[in-house]
Amino acid sequence: MSAELVHIGFDNIIAMSRVVAILSPIQQPTKRLIQEARSKGVLIDATHARKAKAAVVMDTGHIVLAAISAETIARRLDAIRGEASFKSGGDEEEK
Repeated sequence: MSAELVHIGFDNIIAMSRVVAILSPIQQPTKRLIQEARSKGVLIDATHARKAKAAVVMDTGHIVLAAISAETIARRLDAIRGEASFKSGGDEEEK
């Protein structure tokens, strides 16, 4: 089993096998999670002083802030997998 590594901007890469969720950082519950992670010392800011567009929750309890959107991260993962499963409509092609 190989690890699927996804580029999240500014030469930062995460292992998708360790990701629990990718959240929008503009919602209040996510903001609370980010503040809690910052106070515990488990927040990883990978935005390089840009606005955070995604908060990636890892299975270790760490939260990674990314300057690219969750949709972009998902599309990059699909490109690695060679699939087109992430679509706005959610429909897949029939074979």
